Amino acid sequence: MTDTLQNMANAIRALSMDAVQAANSGHPGMPMGMADVATVLYSQYLKYDASAPHWPDRDRFVLSAGHGSMLAYSTLYLSGYARPTIDDIRNFRQLHSPCAGHPENFELAGVESTTGPLGQGLAMAVGMAIAERHLNAIYGDALVDHRTWVVAGDGCLMEGINHEAIGLAGHLGLGRLIVLWDDNRITIDGATDLSTSEDIPARFRATGWHTEACDGHDFTDIARAIESALADERPSLIACRTVIGKGAPNKQGTHHVHGSPLGGDEIAATREYLGWESEAFSVPNDILAQWRHAGARGGEARQVWEARLAADPKGAEFAERIEGKVDAQGAIADYCRELLASPVKVATRKASEMALEVLTAAVPAMVGGSADLTGSNNTKTKATSPLTKEDYSGRYVYYGIREFGMAAAMNGMALHGGVIPYGGTFLVFSDYCRNAIRLSAIQRQRVVYVMTHDSIGLGEDGPTHQPVEHVMSLRLIPNLDVYRPCDAIETAECWALALETMGRPALLALTRQNLPQLRNDVSENLCARGAYRLRAAEAERRVVLLATGSEVALAVDVAAKLETQGIGADVVSMPCWERFDAQDVAYRTDLLPADALKVSIEAGVTLGWDRYTQGGLSIGIDSFGASAPAEVLFDHFGFSVDSIFQKIQQKLNS
Repeated sequence: MTDTLQNMANAIRALSMDAVQAANSGHPGMPMGMADVATVLYSQYLKYDASAPHWPDRDRFVLSAGHGSMLAYSTLYLSGYARPTIDDIRNFRQLHSPCAGHPENFELAGVESTTGPLGQGLAMAVGMAIAERHLNAIYGDALVDHRTWVVAGDGCLMEGINHEAIGLAGHLGLGRLIVLWDDNRITIDGATDLSTSEDIPARFRATGWHTEACDGHDFTDIARAIESALADERPSLIACRTVIGKGAPNKQGTHHVHGSPLGGDEIAATREYLGWESEAFSVPNDILAQWRHAGARGGEARQVWEARLAADPKGAEFAERIEGKVDAQGAIADYCRELLASPVKVATRKASEMALEVLTAAVPAMVGGSADLTGSNNTKTKATSPLTKEDYSGRYVYYGIREFGMAAAMNGMALHGGVIPYGGTFLVFSDYCRNAIRLSAIQRQRVVYVMTHDSIGLGEDGPTHQPVEHVMSLRLIPNLDVYRPCDAIETAECWALALETMGRPALLALTRQNLPQLRNDVSENLCARGAYRLRAAEAERRVVLLATGSEVALAVDVAAKLETQGIGADVVSMPCWERFDAQDVAYRTDLLPADALKVSIEAGVTLGWDRYTQGGLSIGIDSFGASAPAEVLFDHFGFSVDSIFQKIQQKLNS
């Protein structure tokens, strides 16, 4: 048995070193070092079926140390997934190969998450484990009974986000989460003692984890450690003591094998050292057959599960949850008509809460939370009781002051499926979770970020808490819909769009200050076009006022004053740039005609608005804010009817 496992592990080593060498780029050290651990996991413990990679009750495997991507590609190929093919692996890191430098969830079935930014894979795995426990509490062991496995390296466990993630996992008692730590004590710079001396297992134990250690090159000891983790009700860390680049006789155990090809001479020496006689990208038939047997091992369990699903009274409902389609517009239609009949003047953070009361009642897949700002973000509703280790059926996670960890965990929930996560913090703290927001976009996941206190309207807390540049910077992220609604109706419409749009995340930037309701038509979701004419000019149109969020009401007042002077002004509300940019030329030209002075009004940096104003005026704030009541700040920074009116007059007369 040991010889069989050794041969299977050496297949990982050979493919990994050959692929990196062919690409002349990559990280052979980690996959070669963790080959033995991966072999034990895939052949004995991981619940999966290579022929059905999307089986909902499969175990999730997350390669948090994403630079070691060849570990994932090797195991997927060897165990019999449709892709990658051996030709895909030959083209590792090349254009159009699904074997990217770091694993991409949308490129290959079996890659559960996009990883590379260290620590985020572990944090996403926490979200997957939360989703598993939550769905298990609703649908029972018959339909949901799987684990989440992570391979994390020294770098993952140094990153700050891992502290946030393991603290949350320990607090929630996520016992079906097992982290296999590649304890090779090497980073790119050299030995880990150059930069750290902490007792990592002690830190995990302090947060409520079970810890184990094993010889990462002893198959029996690896299995013993995994069995110990399986028997413990707590989340588990297994410190797998490994040699980076195991098998490369002259480079193993050094940082020289971390992020560079071995080189032809060392590869030849490695083949001799391992007794691997096959040529590059070739795996002997008997070893490949052993791997393919491992990949088919879960087939029977999957078939039994499918029979249970078909017979379960909740089976159809569960399948719909996993599919993830939502009719959010239908859910809020009556609510929007009520708003039209009885207008409200509320902050859009409050309007968001009002919409959420309707939506969370109608969409049970929604699981909310906040990074210790529940009362400010207004993210909790009557339908969302707390999710705790005593009751995983709850739909509200108290994330604590863990903005980055929250965002990454939400990515994991979305990737798992069956859950639509949303979570809140102040907009200014989007900086703390920006890289996870970026990964939401890269991974094409429906995650909703509820970001409140969206401008200098925050007021007295001052410039540290006033997000002057944040909305614009978030618009820079591809595949992210950034919404800044102007009133209660727009807020509801933006929520509906965020929930119905699969394949991309959404971020709602919401106010602290109360705003008047401006909409007088709910016959269609006008926010779906990203921008629309809220008020048409009465006099001959000479000006188009473009505004978002709280400044739309200001634009309406400016337009009214312009009209008193015989200057016709359209008011265009533009809650979502990304959706507007997707409209046809005719629609965009109609809203932004060439013969009108276009003026943007937004309480944030002006950079970027010229794409719409086209040489017109951009009213904004290109400095940090100040500490004062909101109304004082708006006046101080020029967000007043008189100030804007004068600037427009000067421009028209210039």
